[in-house]
Amino acid sequence: MIRFILRTLLVLLVPLSAAFAAPLQVVGFDHSSWDSLLKKHVIYVREGQATQVDYAGFKADRGALEHYLASTSAIARPEFDKWSKSAQLAFLINAYNAWTVALVLTRYPDVASIKDLGSFLQSPWKKSFIPLLGDTRSLDDVEHGLIRGSGRYNDPRIHFALNCASIGCPALRPEAYTAERLNAQLEDATQQFLSDRTRNRFDKNTLKVSSIFKWYREDFEKGWRGANSVGQFLTIYRQPLGLDLEVANRLSAGEIAIDFLDYNWHLNAITEPRQSRKP
Repeated sequence: MIRFILRTLLVLLVPLSAAFAAPLQVVGFDHSSWDSLLKKHVIYVREGQATQVDYAGFKADRGALEHYLASTSAIARPEFDKWSKSAQLAFLINAYNAWTVALVLTRYPDVASIKDLGSFLQSPWKKSFIPLLGDTRSLDDVEHGLIRGSGRYNDPRIHFALNCASIGCPALRPEAYTAERLNAQLEDATQQFLSDRTRNRFDKNTLKVSSIFKWYREDFEKGWRGANSVGQFLTIYRQPLGLDLEVANRLSAGEIAIDFLDYNWHLNAITEPRQSRKP
């Protein structure tokens, strides 16, 4: 009789324990198909500081791209909300970048800049064409609403991961972002961008940096790693910027002028023969 009771309890408890354990098994989204497309159609240039995109190659593989996009659209908001913050953020970054490529392909090769895809009344970033998390969204909705405006992530390094299909943008990484490696990937993307002297350089006692730091100043002043100003954020990355300790201390104290360079909006398309991968 006792054995019967124990077996009965075991039968009842196993499904119950599985139900409680289920949320722990949610690991996010499979980005492997997007990862394969990126590895195939994006190349590093300038020793990893930037990348160029083979849009013709993406166009030839449009079916695979559309399959990946459809898979992102199939995710419901309740499922997304069960994921870890890293899984959520990796998903949103990848979705933003993939939908940006898809937008360029709507006019490629007859497009010199992503700005060509807008109109007098509406920028390309405000077009609502992305079915994501239960709504039809624009690229601005994804960036400023789901990522920046959600209050969930508060990581300014996302600005070096989101790609706007332009030469002035941080690189489209030739691999998908993943929850497991997100911090390392964001850190590498940030350091590579800041080490690029075409977009960030110290010149005649003035630090000249990308306009990203002007447009999104508030994101760099929210206390991430103790940084409450653009200068303090840049001080964290003094080595990629090529700043010695004395200059970095003056920068942190607000004693170094910061200017913002013009942005290059030309398409980040391949312009030369394919090169080897980043060392």
